[in-house]
Amino acid sequence: MDRRTFSTHALAAATAIATGALSACRTRPETEATAAPHENAMVHLIDELADGDPAQRALILPVTPRRIAMLVYPGMYPLDLLGPKTVFNDLLNTRVHLVAPTLAPVPAGNGVSVTPDVTYETCPTGLDVIFVPGGGDGTVRLMQHQPTLQFLRAQAETARWVTSVCTGSLVLGAAGLLDGYRATTHWVTHDVLRLLGATPVQARVVEDRNRITSAGVTAGLDMAFTLTARLAGENYARAEMLNIEYDPDPPFRAGSPKRAGKKITNALAGMYAGIVASATTAAKMRTRG
Repeated sequence: MDRRTFSTHALAAATAIATGALSACRTRPETEATAAPHENAMVHLIDELADGDPAQRALILPVTPRRIAMLVYPGMYPLDLLGPKTVFNDLLNTRVHLVAPTLAPVPAGNGVSVTPDVTYETCPTGLDVIFVPGGGDGTVRLMQHQPTLQFLRAQAETARWVTSVCTGSLVLGAAGLLDGYRATTHWVTHDVLRLLGATPVQARVVEDRNRITSAGVTAGLDMAFTLTARLAGENYARAEMLNIEYDPDPPFRAGSPKRAGKKITNALAGMYAGIVASATTAAKMRTRG
């Protein structure tokens, strides 16, 4: 079974377990039970990962469906969204929503367009996770978009986890959701976090109570696995890491300012100076408000 079929079989197994269809399959003719081998394999996987612990099994396959809402907006970095979404899609009995002000396709940049399935008005409440990806100028605009900030504040009141990737934490901060929290963001905007009431931390993933924020772009996968462990247990998170073969071994150790060195860091910092200045102005406007 490759990872492209994992979610399909996982959903089939979850549905079968919930309805008792697995036992029924065993009494049906073989031609009517073609999905049973895949479903049985998923059941075996769940049992193995639960280590015989009913509580762990209930985490892996909850009776009540989990609900995750991932914000989409023009100018976000596609990988900020698509990396974590790949991991969240493999959580069992979980519905992952893409949310925006309208259902119109959203240009995410780099030729990628994302189509929401719920709006701010139709998005479920009482979410397990509300998630904000990062970006550049689009993120700065979102920091000042009152309907989005109001939506995030309302969802954060009942969400189990409030999360972000990269500069998505600036949007959370602009909504007042990081006041008094430790948090991280893309390295170029760390100082902006302080203006938004957060305590900046240089780390790939920062967890403070029910807030989980991550550093730039690729750190979103680290955040997604951290959150998966909280939702479905560490064994399931480890299994999903193996499922998508997440075993980073980059050709260069240059993914942080310290490792990249001053020359490369200064060059990138100069390139992003305009965005950082705009984000700083937006953060100060929120502070004054």
